[in-house]
Amino acid sequence: KMAETIPFKEWQKLDIRVAKIKAVEPHPNADKLLVLKVDIGGEERQIVAGIRGHYTEKELKGKKIIMLTNLEPAALRGVKSDGMLLAAVSGEGKEQKVILLVPEKDIKEGTKVQ
Repeated sequence: KMAETIPFKEWQKLDIRVAKIKAVEPHPNADKLLVLKVDIGGEERQIVAGIRGHYTEKELKGKKIIMLTNLEPAALRGVKSDGMLLAAVSGEGKEQKVILLVPEKDIKEGTKVQ
């Protein structure tokens, strides 16, 4: 089911940007989480994402992703996450697939998604 509609002014509050994954580590306290260090155009951030088992460290390192940068920081199982990567999720349980949203062509980190 689709979410309810929001005014355009609400959409404008979202700061969505291209980020490059610089480093990937398994989360120390969660089997499904990875800790990513990302570059958002000269600013480095740490995000925690539930993509472990869907992507390997080798697949992720150096990949450019789409990221929500102005989400309130949160601690996920004790590790700070300062943003959220965007992904499509389909299926449930063992059939669940997580697909990262990525730029179609090479583009500079920090570029704003509009």
